[in-house]
Amino acid sequence: MKIPMLDLSEQYQTIKGELFEELDKVMSSSQFILGSNVKKLEADIAKLSNVSHGVGVGNGSDAIHIALQAAGIKEGDEVITSAFTFFATGGAIARANATPVFVDIDPISFNIDPKKVEEAITEKTRAIIAVHLYGQMADMGSLHQIAKKHNLLLIEDAAQAIGAMQYDKNVGELSTAATYSFFPTKNLGAYGDGGMIVTNDAVLAESMRIIRVHGSKPKYYHQVLGYNSRLDEIQAAVLNVKIPHLRLWSEQRRKHAKYYSKQLQAKVEKYITTPTELEGFYHVYHQYTLRVERRDELQAFLKENGIATMVYYPVPLHLQPVFYELGYKEGHLPITEKAAKEVLSLPMFPELKKEQQDYVISKIEEFYA
Repeated sequence: MKIPMLDLSEQYQTIKGELFEELDKVMSSSQFILGSNVKKLEADIAKLSNVSHGVGVGNGSDAIHIALQAAGIKEGDEVITSAFTFFATGGAIARANATPVFVDIDPISFNIDPKKVEEAITEKTRAIIAVHLYGQMADMGSLHQIAKKHNLLLIEDAAQAIGAMQYDKNVGELSTAATYSFFPTKNLGAYGDGGMIVTNDAVLAESMRIIRVHGSKPKYYHQVLGYNSRLDEIQAAVLNVKIPHLRLWSEQRRKHAKYYSKQLQAKVEKYITTPTELEGFYHVYHQYTLRVERRDELQAFLKENGIATMVYYPVPLHLQPVFYELGYKEGHLPITEKAAKEVLSLPMFPELKKEQQDYVISKIEEFYA
């Protein structure tokens, strides 16, 4: 049996007819940039986040960068974030000419530790970026209070967590702005690149709209140095077809995660730690990520048996060569560094079959036998 990390083919078949219909409308309209599909998606994603404004952009990385620029982050500013994340988080800070300040994570959730955030605040700190890793929100309640206390901007990197919640709060409700990625592998994925920023701040939203079109308003009159970062109509049309299914797909992921955890805890609990869904949180399981003993050996064994797995992420940002000049060394963020050596993500997608999960579980059990 061969089991991929992600299989989008079955999902495509379920929405194929509607996709063709909507894409034909786009082609027939001859409007391909910032048209009615983008406007609808912006409104729907803002509604999903329970905020007022959505701004479609070219990708999730640009979403973070544009949010920072629109909020006034500049050279000399410090932005505190997690080192245990995809490169785009730290890269966006650096591209804004600010200084990334990396702090350690909570060992249970893998998300940024609010206590470490407060300890890292200096007179140069202007913002915090909270990454919602693997589909579970960071502790936004605590981070919101810290940001308010110190008069800091709070940005959410929610690339992996669309639809996630903390108690009754959605992504975007407790921050200055939140950013999404619509990369094809995401829970709500396009058939190419795409991203979105959501916010309750009308002035900030307007600044983001200007930045995404080369900094121009009106057209050909450039107020700021912006970028060409627009969500196109074709990708928006795909996402508009998909978004009504998002809640069901999230529930299917949660069902698969529950089954994985129940079976693995019963069979190999001595060797692995299953994900913890914190009380009051709604985890959308973009990834199902274990802590495991002998991680690299297990990954190789599963590969030999046709099972795809991934390590998100093997090298934390504070140890990446591009950030060496910041002065971080191995040992500075011990919880992050330990996680990077132990995490392993198993196949996870809504259409995952029970027999596929059983095969994965049986091979993990075989490895540790």
